[in-house]
Amino acid sequence: MSTDTIKATAKHPIVPRLKLQFGLDGDIPKYWMGGDPFQSRFWDALSIIFPPGEKYFMNCVRDFRDQINDPKLLQEIKDFNLQEAQHSMVHRQDNDRLRKQGVDVDKLTAFVDNMLNKDYRSKYSKGYNLAVTSALEHFTSIIAHSLFDKRDIMKHADHRVRAMYNWHAIEEVEHKGVAYDVMEDYAKVGYFKRVAALVHATVMFPVTIHRVQHALLKHDGFTGWQRLKLSAKGIVWMFKPGGLLQPMAKAYWQYYKPGYHPWQETEQPGYEQWLAAFNASGDPVKASEETRMALAL
Repeated sequence: MSTDTIKATAKHPIVPRLKLQFGLDGDIPKYWMGGDPFQSRFWDALSIIFPPGEKYFMNCVRDFRDQINDPKLLQEIKDFNLQEAQHSMVHRQDNDRLRKQGVDVDKLTAFVDNMLNKDYRSKYSKGYNLAVTSALEHFTSIIAHSLFDKRDIMKHADHRVRAMYNWHAIEEVEHKGVAYDVMEDYAKVGYFKRVAALVHATVMFPVTIHRVQHALLKHDGFTGWQRLKLSAKGIVWMFKPGGLLQPMAKAYWQYYKPGYHPWQETEQPGYEQWLAAFNASGDPVKASEETRMALAL
């Protein structure tokens, strides 16, 4: 590891935070993102994808655990697994909110689970699956980097759901190098396989989100024409200058550089503020709101 990597790792240690309460069983509106169906269902689709996705991440890292004798990395893997397990648990709680709306969450989750944990793990090598995991972790970490910046993309969100995603973002930043280290040092995945897995994930991830989001909007009773209009407006929201995705582009392309490592991206807006607020109260919702105030969002 480089000196920068060591410093960054020390700056953001992996800290599993257990038994957190977000109030997700409360009076959260169906369209909790400022009343916008497309944006709300975009994030709801992510929530449905996360539990089977995190199961896949943990499985792919565990494939190589028996080869590892570095105590530091073994502890990081343990903490990574604990964080991912907590993410799955909390997103399942959030998905219960969708169940109460009549959404067939189990059917949508099973679709993602079968694709990743059955089809991919039977079709592809352990090394390639870990490379896909690392690529998907890259996506989640660069999304995490965007949640506290001045665009304030969660400005109109219900404060409880916003707090859940803010907490998830903080922990994604803490463990974003674990799968990559195992992939490089133990799976011995080279540059071309790493890049091929990113290209694969670049297609698979948004297609999967779209499929789940489409099912949610269809469940809500929107006609095909209405869904098309919502999608057209939503695409502008995602791709316009200063929109959801455009500021992530630079970080995305960094992954294609030979010699890249996730810890070369060390800056996380809001990390120190969230950590201080959470450590003071132990309340992730309060920490989220205090972070917003500290950043003048």
